[in-house]
Amino acid sequence: MKIILAKIKRLAQVLLLFISIVSLVTSCAMNPATGTPDFVFMSESEEIRKGKEMHEKMLKSMPIYQDEKLTAYINEVGQKVAKNSHRPGIKYHFTIVDLPDINAFALPGGYIYINRGLLAYLDSEAQLAAVLAHEVGHVTARHVVRQDSARKGVSTLSILSVFTTGSMALADAANLMGTAAVKGYGREMELEADGFGAEYLFNSGYDPHAMVETIGVLKDQEKFARYRAKSEGKKAKSYHGVFSTHPRNDIRLKEVISKAGEFPDNVINDAKKLASQKNYREHIEGMVYGINYDARPKPKPLEKGRYLHKKLGFSLLFPPEWQVENTRQAIIGQPDDKSAEIKLMIARNVKGLSPEDFLRGAMKIKMLQRAENFSQNGLIGHTGMVIDENGDFSQRVAVLFQGSRVYLLKGIVNNAKSDIDYDKMFLKSIHSFRPERSIIKRRKSNTIHYVKANDKTRIDELAKHMKLGTYSAQQLRLINGLYPRGEPKTGDWIKIIQ
Repeated sequence: MKIILAKIKRLAQVLLLFISIVSLVTSCAMNPATGTPDFVFMSESEEIRKGKEMHEKMLKSMPIYQDEKLTAYINEVGQKVAKNSHRPGIKYHFTIVDLPDINAFALPGGYIYINRGLLAYLDSEAQLAAVLAHEVGHVTARHVVRQDSARKGVSTLSILSVFTTGSMALADAANLMGTAAVKGYGREMELEADGFGAEYLFNSGYDPHAMVETIGVLKDQEKFARYRAKSEGKKAKSYHGVFSTHPRNDIRLKEVISKAGEFPDNVINDAKKLASQKNYREHIEGMVYGINYDARPKPKPLEKGRYLHKKLGFSLLFPPEWQVENTRQAIIGQPDDKSAEIKLMIARNVKGLSPEDFLRGAMKIKMLQRAENFSQNGLIGHTGMVIDENGDFSQRVAVLFQGSRVYLLKGIVNNAKSDIDYDKMFLKSIHSFRPERSIIKRRKSNTIHYVKANDKTRIDELAKHMKLGTYSAQQLRLINGLYPRGEPKTGDWIKIIQ
């Protein structure tokens, strides 16, 4: 009897768990884009809250492209598309990520990102709208939320299988099945986002076939990446960005795009296409291409009293009230009363000599007190005190090796004052010496500019004048939609890199 009661009690627990799961799932609303029930574990308000939380983390971890005009343009196009989507009521945020990689992605709740690198390869506002509409499609269909819920559903299924069978093996199998299901959503969800995106393009006055154009551009980039990897003996990187699941001639994609609608020939005409290209051209002009060197952190201001030698790339700290003079023989710092001085001289290293040997030989010092080797900021050195004939402190001397260059530092007391610890002051200056790598000439970023082609314009000739490395011609053809061997026509606007 006890065994029967125990089984009944356990069955009741399982049933209660099952009812709670069903209640949780069936409480979800209809998907606004698909019109079917959303079996998800996240409300819209929770989705937006989660998206905002993730967005704030992204802003702290990702570089954001600082161009107000271009950012406003991306936002304008994105908002236009989002307004004509299935979820126009939520607030959309469009952000340009300052990376040269080709990608775009979306977070839940209306947070959409497009890499600066992708913008370089697009040719028109319609193509830009196609990318943004695709990402809006992911948001309206709640793809991230659905994937998250699928994973949570798998975990619940695993727990339920353990309750009913007591077998952890079945729980592991459920996890594997769930993982496969979630991974399987990739192709279908991307196609679903394409369908919604094409619809939003059409509703916004853009030609849905701009999606096909954009895929062609990105597939050329993939083809080049494989060619480059093979040429360099490397493994080609797998591309996981926007439209990555589509082959170049994707029949299913064309089918979903055709469902969005067709404009009459007199609506999508050459004039409108030229206007779309012109709008895009005007906003992309001057955009950074490749690595954005200008976005690197600026050097921090030097503290008071630090002398900076820009040509040789080092700095040295003097007492703040001292005057510093750069003479032909040395850099000399002194107070107004010239009671002491710190002198820095430069010499060439002698191969085989240690800092100590060099110091004693160069300065002709036989006796050093409190002498010691030291290292700082990647340099090695030697320092010690010089005592005069009366046994009083006279100088603090030091050398620092930097490659073939030697820095000789000398702190000298001319008229000692009782309230100053000269050796401590000299050591502070010696140990403040450092190479200033931040003042090495900063590379300028490459930027995109447009020129009109004439009858003599050839990509290979243009590439010779651009510092894009080994693959200059291929890069120019890629950003102009001419890969692998195309040439511009007379009168075409083409991008160049300067």
